[in-house]
Amino acid sequence: MADLLDHNQAEPSDISSALDVEQLDLNLYRSRNLSMLFEARGVFGGQVISQALVAATRCVKPEFTVHSLHAYFLLSASASMPLLYYVDRVRDGRSYATRSVRAVQGGRNVFIMLCSFQIPEFWQPSRHWPMQQAPHPDECDSEVEHIRRMAAQPDQTEESRTRLLGYAKSREQSPLLVKYAGDRNDDGRRTFLYWMKTKTAKQHPAAFQKVRILPVAIGLSLTRQQCILAYISDTHLVSAAANTSRLKRMKSNSPSALGMSASLDHSVTFYKNDFDCGDWLLYQMTSPAAAQGRAFCSGFLYAQDGALVAVVNQEGLLRAKVPPPSEETLQAKAKM
Repeated sequence: MADLLDHNQAEPSDISSALDVEQLDLNLYRSRNLSMLFEARGVFGGQVISQALVAATRCVKPEFTVHSLHAYFLLSASASMPLLYYVDRVRDGRSYATRSVRAVQGGRNVFIMLCSFQIPEFWQPSRHWPMQQAPHPDECDSEVEHIRRMAAQPDQTEESRTRLLGYAKSREQSPLLVKYAGDRNDDGRRTFLYWMKTKTAKQHPAAFQKVRILPVAIGLSLTRQQCILAYISDTHLVSAAANTSRLKRMKSNSPSALGMSASLDHSVTFYKNDFDCGDWLLYQMTSPAAAQGRAFCSGFLYAQDGALVAVVNQEGLLRAKVPPPSEETLQAKAKM
């Protein structure tokens, strides 16, 4: 299978290519494209989540749309061979349905996800916390522009400049446009704000008409946007934990040097049935806690009009580049 994918493949510029899976059997799908972000150890987690969700949604009736997903990353996936997605039809009810998905590579489970679907009930009451104030997307520089400006600073070392330019190039190839909208610090609770959207044009507004007698049409357009948002949801979230802990990528072994970060688990809950990822979404992220080499992150995705689209929670691996304590120190602490 090695000829199907190039090793360490960059992100495709088209979001449809990033999400595409091939059906092999009734409940079995295979990735067509896998990508690794700059200096990443494995395939981008958002792509695995979104492809698994595409597979799961193809195994439910079209009037059902996902309302929540909960996933665990078990092993780093390689971009050199496809992922196989096995869907289990756990339950089918009148209003809700449940599916589980296993992503397998080289005979090993690398990812598992449980997702729940419902027939949308848009006539029910709706409420949510308001969106935080943020500068308009037109007032924010793109992530690529921001990184290139950092690389041009005279105090950058040649090594740092090379890494920054490499990261900027990889972000240029991404199917997403990202703009940093600043951060807030309210009583020690730091929140990071990003505007995000896909580079591809948004769908025609007619695709989101709330027609009661045509729930299937609603489901088909919404399902695609939910799968795209699943891809977006893993973008920069674990970095909120590193930034809150003031950990930076350095070579030196110090408490402020970031040694390793990765996603451990990830959940998304959807609350809006008429959104388009081709429009700007404000992703506000926070990291309430970190300990034991792990950090918890929470994110809220809002449409530009302030409507809440989805809530994201993630626990990530977060290690500072410091040596572990000696065996004697560990034994002494165990006796305390």
